[in-house]
Amino acid sequence: MKRREFITIVGGAAAWPLAARAQQPIPTIRFLHSQSPEALADALPGFRQGLKEAGYSEGENVAIEYRWAENQLDRLPALAGDLVRKGVAVIVAGGGSATPLVAKAVTTAIPVVFNVGDDPVKLGLVASLSRPGGNLTGVNFFAVELTAKRLELLRELVPGAARVAVLVNPANPADSEPIVHDAQAAARAMGLQILVLEATSSKEIDAAFATLARERPDALLVGTGPPLTARRVQLAQLAAYHKIPAIYGLRQNVEIGGLISYGASLRAAYRQVGIYSGRILKGASPSDLPVVQSTNAIPDSMGFPWGMIREPHSSPHG
Repeated sequence: MKRREFITIVGGAAAWPLAARAQQPIPTIRFLHSQSPEALADALPGFRQGLKEAGYSEGENVAIEYRWAENQLDRLPALAGDLVRKGVAVIVAGGGSATPLVAKAVTTAIPVVFNVGDDPVKLGLVASLSRPGGNLTGVNFFAVELTAKRLELLRELVPGAARVAVLVNPANPADSEPIVHDAQAAARAMGLQILVLEATSSKEIDAAFATLARERPDALLVGTGPPLTARRVQLAQLAAYHKIPAIYGLRQNVEIGGLISYGASLRAAYRQVGIYSGRILKGASPSDLPVVQSTNAIPDSMGFPWGMIREPHSSPHG
């Protein structure tokens, strides 16, 4: 055999493993969200950062397919069912509690990493925070559970307040009902009256503020979740126009003109979602990954960075 032929053969053999690896399919994450890409523009970089920290880069060694319900919660079951039929390594479920609840209903086998604003044990997503026990785990960033604290801050902001309006989305009762319940309980303790308003669309938000103009409450607490998050510009403009002090659950509301927010960083929460997604791709089981919780939230009226998170070592839920 001639020397040049031998070198060609050896060189080709060395390239075989590389070619084989290049042809192997990369894992796919399906990102299911109740809102739109625009609504999550500030948080998605956090998700990609978390994936990178776990060793994965979109388009290189992991593919991400996005499914957006565009604030139409009735589209979620069909979108989730489509993901399951196509097969997937991990499902990321965000945008309120409705998304992971739908994901749980359609699959007990595919790992699901959620990001929710209420207690995932109470929602029935996991058996406990420290031991999820099924195919779901993720992040609880306390969007709903801080309702009473937001009401306290409104009272400090408007010391003479006697009546506070609470705006929620009735189409998502898993999020809206706890907010109303907690607001009413906190209001009784503070001697405040609560006016509950509901809105599921831009038109209904306009109607809610028309009611505010007639009823003239002293302040406004805006609930979380779609479509209220997606309509944050409209909310900030209407609150300014009607000169009513309003508090929100997310920093994004302040960044576009809202007065004050109190809650955990959505971007930091999605960073942890990315980390957990990467750990599952490497073989970790959701049942062994404790739910991560926000542990620090401060009022934000000037864009302060915040949002610390922790993994629970123990909790009232086990």
